[in-house]
Amino acid sequence: MDLDLSAPHSMGTTIIGVTYNGGVILGADSRTSTGMYVANRASDKITQLTDNVYVCRSGSAADTQVISDYVRYFLHQHTSSWATGNGESSSQPLYASNHPFVRKKKLLIEICLTCQNMLKAGVIVGGWDKYGGGPIYSVPLGGTILRQPFSIGGSGSSYLYGFFDQAWKERMTREEAEHLVIKAASLAMACDGANGGVARTVTINAEGVTRKFYGGDTLPLWHNELLPTNSLLDILSSSVPEPMST
Repeated sequence: MDLDLSAPHSMGTTIIGVTYNGGVILGADSRTSTGMYVANRASDKITQLTDNVYVCRSGSAADTQVISDYVRYFLHQHTSSWATGNGESSSQPLYASNHPFVRKKKLLIEICLTCQNMLKAGVIVGGWDKYGGGPIYSVPLGGTILRQPFSIGGSGSSYLYGFFDQAWKERMTREEAEHLVIKAASLAMACDGANGGVARTVTINAEGVTRKFYGGDTLPLWHNELLPTNSLLDILSSSVPEPMST
């Protein structure tokens, strides 16, 4: 069989950003795939940009890694000039016109818009500060930037729109938001073959940044992952057949 090496490779990811009453939570699966081949089953798709700003990456892993490195490099320079000129750290105030968080948004837009014909990158950015709380920004393919109470992206997101319409609510607690993110990630991983591995979350609030790791054996199971019980095969393999339960 001849392989068309010029054909586009399908890539799968699920990235999630959720605001709650006190901060933001970012989540992602860990499978990096190229077509039918799983290149990395435990990759980390949540990348730190500054002390209080993180980004979830979807699309081409190479493209999003380069964008994150590029933005983080310039943010480090901007953070130094901000702290020197204002006597404050980069964690405050998040919405000042010359603050690194605002510069970060402009950098992402500039990179994604300028290189939109060369990049396959969609990201979700989340951060927190004492002035504006925790915003979530979605930057899909093409460079458009949207501030949203929650955002989902990647191939697995197509299975989550109805779920979030039903499960999302305003002013969730941290525990409720974490449960929502993990439940959504596990659903996408169950439905989308290009998603899988483990799940990771990053919580950003007034107390700082907390990273969590969820192994595949700790994630919720969905109907297509549950082992069958009282099925016809169970009855035929049993030495003493029992009637199927209704």
